[in-house]
Amino acid sequence: MPFSEKTLSFLFENRVVDNKTWFTEHRGDYESLVLSPLRELVTALTPAMLSIDPLLICEPKVGRSISRIYRDTRFSHDKSIFRDVMWCSFLRDKKLYNGLPGFFFEFSPRGFRYGCGYYQASPESMEAMRGMILADDKTYLAANRAFDSQSVFYIEDTKFKRSRYPGQPENKRKWLDQRSLCFIADSVDFALLYSDSLADVLARDFTLLAPMYEFMTAAESRVIKRG
Repeated sequence: MPFSEKTLSFLFENRVVDNKTWFTEHRGDYESLVLSPLRELVTALTPAMLSIDPLLICEPKVGRSISRIYRDTRFSHDKSIFRDVMWCSFLRDKKLYNGLPGFFFEFSPRGFRYGCGYYQASPESMEAMRGMILADDKTYLAANRAFDSQSVFYIEDTKFKRSRYPGQPENKRKWLDQRSLCFIADSVDFALLYSDSLADVLARDFTLLAPMYEFMTAAESRVIKRG
């Protein structure tokens, strides 16, 4: 079953009530309205994701490819129990490949977003990418061509206040000056979110990001070799 208005209503109400007893009493709604569509989405996306990288984890389980609804409040001043944002993600095994980029899709009552990149890239990863950009590495050139030829995703703005590479052309500085790297698509197209075609659209768009993902993983390979 696809996501629905009831899915978002549940997430909103659960976040507002923010009570474990209420959540337990409505766990059936959580399973049917939130988890079931997420499991179906992960399953539907698996062939496309594995065609991009056979090492991506594609398991329709909470804690693997599906997020938890409980917030981690250990290091937060906000002690709210539940979040109203849920997501699925596709990454390599964190135990073997710590900090690697991955693909994600997340949604909430405010809309949805999806893309590929780092939550927070390490300085070592970014330096490896910058070296490849400055050297016109073939994986960077392919990634840059792929990015420029599409109109779905933008580079999330994590730029330094001042360019560290003022002498480089703009098409390189848009990559070089980022603190991290992530390619994002934002949408409030709820008709798409509720439709049976959502997985097909995501699979098509994720495929557009394959050259960017290859560039990032190539940089990570360099970091691993240096380490």
